[in-house]
Amino acid sequence: MTEDLQLKGYSPKTQLAYLKAVHKLARHYAKSPAALSEEELRAYFLHLTRVERCAHGTLKIALSGIKFCFAVTLQRHWPVLGLLRAGKEKKLPVVLSRAEVRAVLHCVRVPVYRVCLNTIYACGLRISEGVALQVSDVDGERKVLRVRGKGNKDRQVPLAQPTLESLRAFWKLHRSRLWLFPARLQPRSPSQDGPVEVTNLRYAFQRALAQSGVKKPATVHSLRHSYATHLLEAGVQLRLIQEVLGHRNPATTAIYTHLTAEVRTQLVEPLEALTENL
Repeated sequence: MTEDLQLKGYSPKTQLAYLKAVHKLARHYAKSPAALSEEELRAYFLHLTRVERCAHGTLKIALSGIKFCFAVTLQRHWPVLGLLRAGKEKKLPVVLSRAEVRAVLHCVRVPVYRVCLNTIYACGLRISEGVALQVSDVDGERKVLRVRGKGNKDRQVPLAQPTLESLRAFWKLHRSRLWLFPARLQPRSPSQDGPVEVTNLRYAFQRALAQSGVKKPATVHSLRHSYATHLLEAGVQLRLIQEVLGHRNPATTAIYTHLTAEVRTQLVEPLEALTENL
């Protein structure tokens, strides 16, 4: 299965998640997945949904990993594999206002975390994309940033002058040949190699969020949502935002039309006319 995942071009992170899902299935029945029946597989997914009540994301990964194992690696084209669906979540993402973004980021004390989080917001990056940035990814002449995106798909995003100057000034403090945000700059870091750790960056953000007084249940990914919403409010076309974010499906980007202040403002006058003299 590992070889099949590699041949299909899945990222190391996805490979690990899929393998863990199959490993959990094997532990559940205490035998190899190759020895399972179609009925046992069906019962296992009922167990995940009814007994464990897995979260949407967990169930989605479990379904994808186990489907891959049985359909691709084991070549078991069972009807039950076509029944399995994780469904879709309808939750709207948490979006911070411009003032709230500044309030949170100003509370980040460790320089390597602060500059990394600033860059994640200023370029609309995923957390994995932000920590993995390399010195060679910055094109100061063209003011663009090369991003190694999800699914091994690279893209370029615009780099604002203040962000470029911040990255240059920060690099002069550490002069790493490879990483923009090297792990050795983390407080009490056991590692001298590689970039900052995602877990540490998340913790730094949550501490800053608590100190800022912002009450929204935001995460690092909320910076990406906020970036897209703020661009839309500034009049940037949805198609351009889709390209910058690296979304394959326009419908994924279209969710931000539900969140902008501009859209809400457009509704005020018609709603007042509808409710007049009620």
